[in-house]
Amino acid sequence: MPGFDSTLFAVITYAVLALGAWAVVDALIRPADGYVAAGKLSKPAWVAITVIATLAAFYLGPISFLGLPAIIAIIVYLVDVRPALRGLQQGNSSW
Repeated sequence: MPGFDSTLFAVITYAVLALGAWAVVDALIRPADGYVAAGKLSKPAWVAITVIATLAAFYLGPISFLGLPAIIAIIVYLVDVRPALRGLQQGNSSW
């Protein structure tokens, strides 16, 4: 019978996997020119960062030496790069 600790660890692992998958798909569907226009790294760089971070967090565990920086990389994409790209797509007008 699994204990509370293993259940919590599984929930955290799958939540990080879901966030990572969301970041990877979002990085893939955004136009490459938007990354340069927003002053961020290139599209291939962010796709590679999100893919490697997702795999590292999943295979090494989200609460590990390399798992925590991987989660931070995923969160940086979702809270910094993604809004900048969305602002460019929407025109970011003052109307």
